[in-house]
Amino acid sequence: MSSHTSPIQVPIDLGDRSYSIMIGSGVMSQSQTWSNLPKASTALIVSNTTVSPLYSKSLHEALKPHYPKIIQIDLPDGESFKTWETLQLIFDQLLGQGCDRKTVLFALGGGVIGDMTGFAAACYMRGVPYLQVPTTLLAQVDSSVGGKTAINHPLGKNMVGAFYQPERVICDLQTLQTLPKRELSAGLAEIIKYGPIFDMKFLDWIEKHLTALLNRDSNALAYAVQRSCEIKAYVVGQDEKESGMRAILNFGHTFGHAIEAGLGFGEWLHGEAVGCGMVMAAHLSHRLKMVDESFVERLTQLIQSAGLPIVGPQLGSDIYLEHMRVDKKAQGGDIRFVLINGPGGAIVRGAPDELVAQVIDFCC
Repeated sequence: MSSHTSPIQVPIDLGDRSYSIMIGSGVMSQSQTWSNLPKASTALIVSNTTVSPLYSKSLHEALKPHYPKIIQIDLPDGESFKTWETLQLIFDQLLGQGCDRKTVLFALGGGVIGDMTGFAAACYMRGVPYLQVPTTLLAQVDSSVGGKTAINHPLGKNMVGAFYQPERVICDLQTLQTLPKRELSAGLAEIIKYGPIFDMKFLDWIEKHLTALLNRDSNALAYAVQRSCEIKAYVVGQDEKESGMRAILNFGHTFGHAIEAGLGFGEWLHGEAVGCGMVMAAHLSHRLKMVDESFVERLTQLIQSAGLPIVGPQLGSDIYLEHMRVDKKAQGGDIRFVLINGPGGAIVRGAPDELVAQVIDFCC
């Protein structure tokens, strides 16, 4: 894709909270990307110490014609900083600069920055507008879309948060060229997820184009981001607050969140934990006779080829189960899993603890 390709737009249909996802190379520096922004006297760019030196200048230049005052805060980088203390730094900046309820926040970074900026926007003066400018593959295909915002609690991931939709999501594919290899693989986990739960043709496509994706081919990345966003947009449009169907987007996440919390946040990347969690969820689906062994092997092979771990950390099944019981899908202490009920279809259901423990022991 050339840097002047007109962006692909994927709409998210949520009535008066509808917005679009813009995907393309170089879209951050194209003036049409920034038309019809929310009006305000001040914009706050929230970024981190890794992303800011790379992209905050470009975003600052793009926003200059629209906001008389642009301020910025660079937070420390990493999942271990997705905390109350770091969130307070955003509020300190907003209050210290006398920001009013029209102030617009711009989340420039990966999933941690997007989640925290969105949560800060939901809370500040009971709600100010914000835009997502995701710079990691994982954030572009998953966390920046759909309005889930949160911080972590030592006992569980994303346990304190709100549903709060952005005004727009801007996915500049050029930012993926500076992404560390490990972060690229982590993003591929969330792309792979969409196949088993919704679209097996997309899974075929991912297998065929995996090398191109790992080599950061812009056409392959553009399609992967677009298709992932289309699927997520459809699911979120059906079930914004995760009362039913939206839970399928958590395939691999129940095991994955237990890995993240059990190891301590930041030890494994979120996408790495999800990749390994999908392997575990596929094994559980197989033991419940919902998929055959060849499906489990196929998915495991793809996850491994994408550079993701397929063997979980040996925390002990008791620790896994303990963390899963505080998972947001748990009901009345019963753990709920997203399982594959035949390739391309997912359901949310429980499973006996003994069986889950067997899968954990087998996969770790």
